[in-house]
Amino acid sequence: MALIVQKYGGTSVGSLDRIRNVAARMKRTRDEGNQVVTVVSAMSGMTDNLIKMAKELAENPSERELDVLLATGEQQSIALLTIALHELGVEAASVTGSQAGIRTTGSHTRGRILNMDPTLMKSFLDEGKSLVVAGFQGVTPDGMIHTLGRGGSDLTAIAVAAALKADVCQILTDVDGVYTCDPRVVKNARKLPEISYDEMLEMASSGSKVMQSRSVEFAKKFGVIFEVRSSLNDNPGTLVLEEHPNMENVVIRGVSIERSQARITITGIPDAPGMSGLILGALAEAEINLDMIVSNIAHDGFARHSFTMHSSDLGKAQAALKPVLADLAPNSKIETEAGIAKLSAVGIGMRSHSGVAATMFKALGAAGINIGMISTSEIKIAVTVDETRIEDAARAVHDAFGLDKVPA
Repeated sequence: MALIVQKYGGTSVGSLDRIRNVAARMKRTRDEGNQVVTVVSAMSGMTDNLIKMAKELAENPSERELDVLLATGEQQSIALLTIALHELGVEAASVTGSQAGIRTTGSHTRGRILNMDPTLMKSFLDEGKSLVVAGFQGVTPDGMIHTLGRGGSDLTAIAVAAALKADVCQILTDVDGVYTCDPRVVKNARKLPEISYDEMLEMASSGSKVMQSRSVEFAKKFGVIFEVRSSLNDNPGTLVLEEHPNMENVVIRGVSIERSQARITITGIPDAPGMSGLILGALAEAEINLDMIVSNIAHDGFARHSFTMHSSDLGKAQAALKPVLADLAPNSKIETEAGIAKLSAVGIGMRSHSGVAATMFKALGAAGINIGMISTSEIKIAVTVDETRIEDAARAVHDAFGLDKVPA
């Protein structure tokens, strides 16, 4: 008997018919002799509607109360799904994040999992029940309801699988796996049978919408092998697991794109210790997540710092930096650029293969696409391009590395 943890997103439980479909899939898995624990999100649109109602009452509603409000979306889903299971004759129990023993820390609406106590879940499983667990939520050490932010239900599923030592964790969604690129952009993109944690992390941080990076980080930390697959069919998905030697034969695993990026450049910074800390500290205090960071010394002896972020953070970043400029130098200036996008090529194979950057840049040059900033890691090369050319850029790089072909 295997213990299988499944996770269904908001689209998969977005109507009563879809909830019945999930219940039937759970029953089928159980009838095959498995124990089943299912983590669900709120019904699609529910979280947005709850936030909208809160903001109609107050421009800046209390984040503590938002947590209390938003947690009800998942609780509705777990109750409805459990009722549907009962109708199919399946013994099942719904479990909130608190009841599942998910202990959290951090700010309200942006909680992080601190630890887990799966005692109640194990007792239900010992009684022969299937479980339906509310994703996206936990409880603080002092008993406050706490939500986990974007990707919180995926994170819940990985954490539950780790705590229960599940045999399999399946992330069931409206896509049937991880592709070499977004199939809506690159028509000949190919579904990957497997991908390493590190590659998945880089793709998640580079714009792939399949998984949030912190869920992958948690899975890597606790060694949880998981599969991304469709909730609408039974086709095999993509396994995410530790890397193995054969993976290095594939130079590039996939290409990711991230739209709606913006760049800020600060010029006229004195070339002195502490300047970078002053700038980045102000942005960190404003809770702005930076992506690419490039620093250099100009011919006049002053430094330049450039960094990218989501375009929605551009105004907030400018506001955070204005008071800092006065502490830098009289001639310090902020330059901004919106309308850019990021293209990333990811693969652990580039550790042992040379010429990856040359191939990528030649392909972009041949397509007439200008490169802005460049950032590299051991297994990723990322560049910024004009947002209007990002799809052309993705297709050019995808073709250059032959990602449409199955590796020998």
